[in-house]
Amino acid sequence: MIKNLIAILTFIIFALPVTAQNFSADEMTNITVYEKINPAIVAIDANLSDGFSAGTGCIVRSDGVILTGSHVIEDAKNIDVTTSSGKVYKAKVLSKMGKNKDLALLKIDPKQPLMTVNLGNSEEVKVGQKVLAIGNPFGFSGTLTSGIVSRIDYTKGRIQTDAAINPGCSGGPLVNSQGEVIGISQSIYNPDNNISNIGIGFAIPVNDVKKFIQSANLNELTSKHFASK
Repeated sequence: MIKNLIAILTFIIFALPVTAQNFSADEMTNITVYEKINPAIVAIDANLSDGFSAGTGCIVRSDGVILTGSHVIEDAKNIDVTTSSGKVYKAKVLSKMGKNKDLALLKIDPKQPLMTVNLGNSEEVKVGQKVLAIGNPFGFSGTLTSGIVSRIDYTKGRIQTDAAINPGCSGGPLVNSQGEVIGISQSIYNPDNNISNIGIGFAIPVNDVKKFIQSANLNELTSKHFASK
């Protein structure tokens, strides 16, 4: 009887999924969120008159509408968007805001519908909650970092986090444990002129993002985009 019970328990243990054996609950959250959202994240490379700019973008519509930071593509002569699958597209600017809000919408023309991010509710964000950031720091595409919400600046409309945000992450998503975008990475603060990360990063709350997207009137903008081709 005991031998049979031991044999059954041994079978159950070894029959468990590998992921359940090798990863903690927190690690599985990171893995699940990353695998869910990374296909909807792109790398952005912009050629400027005086140099080069790199950033990150979030696909917000399956027909190729992409959200990023306006400073990433400001005065760009040519914009390349690379999806997580490695496909490269030329992008046009649909709409952008000033540096204070620092948001822009781009359009690419994929042959197949693209995966999109899920926008959450930044009014529900709490100091201390876990957050994940995905971006392309220094050209290392699809990089995941984790941290917490360190502070919420209601006056300036910024979410502060210690999740590593570095040059190239601008325009990328700050995500909660459910895989919802709660902010768009914008900037970092440190004593060396924002060259490297010391754990003070800022994101634009997603509710401001949703207002920008709504005010942009995407149906009209995309119609003009296709008409101009």
